Amino acid sequence: MKDKFLNWLNLVLVADVFFVLFAFGWFAVAVIGKTVGVPLGLDLWHSLWQPVFNPAIGILMAGAIISGIINWVSQKFIKTDNG
Repeated sequence: MKDKFLNWLNLVLVADVFFVLFAFGWFAVAVIGKTVGVPLGLDLWHSLWQPVFNPAIGILMAGAIISGIINWVSQKFIKTDNG
């Protein structure tokens, strides 16, 4: 059960990493576009920050922490069982 949960969590985290990288890339391109006067969606990006990108970053951080805690606890139990 733990392995299945960790596999699912890792799959979600990998997808979330790519989504966050896409959001960062969009932001960087939009900022460069704004600087040169080409509208590339910076206002849309800003409107999506709070409801979409901010939770995605939070999910990524929480998932990484949860995954680390589960692995740490598993390692503690394995060391205790092996003596």
